[in-house]
Amino acid sequence: MTADDAVPDEAVDPPSVPETLGDRAAHALLEYREGRTAPIGALVREATPLLWHTVRAQGVDRDTADDVVQSVWAALVRHADTIAEPHAVLKWLLVTARRAAWETVRRTREDQRRRAELPDDTPDSPYTLPDPQPGPDAHLLADERDRAVWRALRRLPERCQELLRLVSLADRPDYRMISTAIGMPVGSIGATRGRCLAKLRAVLDDMGEDPWTT
Repeated sequence: MTADDAVPDEAVDPPSVPETLGDRAAHALLEYREGRTAPIGALVREATPLLWHTVRAQGVDRDTADDVVQSVWAALVRHADTIAEPHAVLKWLLVTARRAAWETVRRTREDQRRRAELPDDTPDSPYTLPDPQPGPDAHLLADERDRAVWRALRRLPERCQELLRLVSLADRPDYRMISTAIGMPVGSIGATRGRCLAKLRAVLDDMGEDPWTT
């Protein structure tokens, strides 16, 4: 081949970059199967906040949520060669995270039930009274305004709670990521978010709170 036959540098297309989180997850899995671990490491850093929030939304405490998310990534590594559809990896991670969270909550409740059934005079009983202080999220509420919003949020339908929490994870939320996380069409997220915010404001009004003007 002569120099005239060579393809000019500008004619060579650059490697394509996966656009969505789902695309990047599929790419990371395929690369991992080929022995290249850098993309899966990047996926862990990017998707862990989403998985952590998904686990927390099921009622798992903060510290335990970290362990559950780690177990989800470990499960992905174990099953990397058996996932038939790479583009289903993100959904697989989210479903696995939810199921692991449900199992964790179930075990926690079973443990609490067994402890509650212990006789009062049982020596060294591990059972303790529930902590009357605010839950694990309380340290995130820096002032009374945030506490009012949190109380109001908990009165909303679960769908609204989950959507508003996901939207609050980033300054510019990825609607495609949110759609995958909660199974809501991308085109419905904006309108649903508006309705949920309106419900939140109505609850705050009923509570006599106006956190946006204090």
